[in-house]
Amino acid sequence: MGNKKATQAQCRIVGWVRSHLSSRQGSPAQAGEDLPPAQIEVEEAYREALLGLRPGQSAQVLTWFHKAERGVLQCHPRGDPARPMRGVFATRSPDRPNPIGLHPVRIMGIEDLTLTVHPLEALDGTPVLDLKPLILPDKQEPAWGRDIPPETGEALSSVGRDAWLKGLVNGANGNLSLRQPGERMVITRSGSSVGRLGPGDLVSVDLTSLPGAGPEGMSFEGDLHAEVYRNQSAAGAVVHTHPPTLLALSLSNSVWRLDPDLYEATGLADKMASIPAMEPGSLELAQAVGKMAREKQAVFMHGHGLVCWGSDLNQALALSEELESLARIQLLAKR
Repeated sequence: MGNKKATQAQCRIVGWVRSHLSSRQGSPAQAGEDLPPAQIEVEEAYREALLGLRPGQSAQVLTWFHKAERGVLQCHPRGDPARPMRGVFATRSPDRPNPIGLHPVRIMGIEDLTLTVHPLEALDGTPVLDLKPLILPDKQEPAWGRDIPPETGEALSSVGRDAWLKGLVNGANGNLSLRQPGERMVITRSGSSVGRLGPGDLVSVDLTSLPGAGPEGMSFEGDLHAEVYRNQSAAGAVVHTHPPTLLALSLSNSVWRLDPDLYEATGLADKMASIPAMEPGSLELAQAVGKMAREKQAVFMHGHGLVCWGSDLNQALALSEELESLARIQLLAKR
């Protein structure tokens, strides 16, 4: 069998779990989506090891089940006596010679040395041994792009198609973005068709890098989206469309406002501001829209299009639809 040399493995605790779970009796056997988020408090000595971690990433958390029984070699799976006895190496029982826990999680947020993760079924006070990126199969996590969660890609794709079906965008015009934790946004790539978004059509952007050198392929209106988020903390999503009726109404009269004689029109029209024509993609335009977004939820850019922000994509798109509908009514009434 060869020579066996006695070795002693040593682990270092890199952090601690902070969770609402306080006892083994009240803890689930497996992590579920119904669990509230948990926190991992990383020790100061390992601050530099966090470099590169970002909200939205999938990760594997390795823990030490400090309340486990290390002398157990066999057990009934899930503690069910009706199930045949198995060796612990054939189960996920926390009771085992080396009680190491493996937890696939998504990083929901990072604040200093504290990571918010979900789902995590470890007890409060559980030592954390390591964190590693987790690569999931494509069928579970479509390759929307680096640092882009599947749900973010799916939400942008769905709303982009809705905007196209409503006639608010066509071809490669218009762009969408969704704010992400940790001062980031996910935005459509330059030249992508908003109505037919798929993997590769989105890019994750560090908002603190703008204005300036954004990532390759970012929409040329990236600065505009960043300025809205920078000026309006309530903005969770930005939708930039080219609504044909609004544009036609503005072209029919150089001095105009959206004011059809309808009961619901005043409240909606008051949500929109207008700014004069400026070079698309310019920092001047981006800053003008961002400034207006402090007070208004929609900004019409003469000769260009409409920007709406909302707490989420659906809210931003709904406002775009409502303003376009009012413009259609007003234009028809003038005939």
